[in-house]
Amino acid sequence: MRAAAAAFLISIFWILPARAQFAAQQEAQYMATLKAVVNYKIDDEENLRDIEKLRENKAFNRKLARMMEKLQNTRTKNSTNNRIYNILLRAGKDVYNELN
Repeated sequence: MRAAAAAFLISIFWILPARAQFAAQQEAQYMATLKAVVNYKIDDEENLRDIEKLRENKAFNRKLARMMEKLQNTRTKNSTNNRIYNILLRAGKDVYNELN
């Protein structure tokens, strides 16, 4: 009886990290898909001209730099960073599911 209970507990400890790893891999897939699609669409003939104009727009680039300063890529993320991450994750999941 004890051996069966111990085996059950050990299996739980193996399942939880596996689920967490699977979820992290899914998040990575969604983010990678989103990045690839955004890069592809930026290079789209219809968008390229407008994107190039934005890259040359100093006021926009200053504003964009200020917006990016609100984000961080560390383990301890602030609430703004968490909200943005979740928005990107949902968008990535939607794009992934649409194209898959």
